Amino acid sequence: MKARGLFTRTALVLGLAFLYLPILSMMVYSFNNSRLVTVWDAAHSPTLKWYVALLSNEQILRAAWLSIRIAVISASAAVVLGTLAGMALARLGAFRGRMLLAGMTAAPIVMPEVITGLSLLLLFVALGQLIGWPKGVGAVTITLAHITFCMAYVTVVVQSRLAGFDEALEEAAMDLGARPAGVFSASRCRSSCRQLPPGGCWPLHCPGTIWSSRSSSRDRVPAHCRWSFFPRCASA
Repeated sequence: MKARGLFTRTALVLGLAFLYLPILSMMVYSFNNSRLVTVWDAAHSPTLKWYVALLSNEQILRAAWLSIRIAVISASAAVVLGTLAGMALARLGAFRGRMLLAGMTAAPIVMPEVITGLSLLLLFVALGQLIGWPKGVGAVTITLAHITFCMAYVTVVVQSRLAGFDEALEEAAMDLGARPAGVFSASRCRSSCRQLPPGGCWPLHCPGTIWSSRSSSRDRVPAHCRWSFFPRCASA
């Protein structure tokens, strides 16, 4: 047992080092005065020259602010829509269209990002030709596409957590006076039924929100497809 515990801790340390040492190295070399990442200018380092140059570049700052806005809006909308879809799949039982809904929410996860990006591109092109919207690409189309992509992850997280949640605890909480909204937010459930998990359903939202923000920030392939090929497809 001791050998197994030592192996587990060693594997954990090596895994974390593999993930975070390159990030720490990049942080250290960001204070390097040299333009070469392999050469440390000991005579003039550390320095904040590159941070000053970054904060003085308005183009990069506008791009970063746009990315943050898209990530926040996409994550917020994906959490709301994904929570509703996850609750429908986990609590409504068998209903007409359930398999279609489950397949559509899981499709963006299993499909390559290039396929997702091109399919959304063709959808926006068709909408532009039929109803005149959207006219070109921009923050709106990218946000809609990221909501579609991120919603799938939130739906899977919420559905899996609700599937293993004991409904008898919710019923007991409502019998003790908690309203459905209180059961969902666990604001009154914790005082009525101590067996509910801390935070109630909010632990469902935190992983979905974090993953949605992360996915929206890194999801450059679909965004590049929509941004680069839209003018050519629209004119075709």
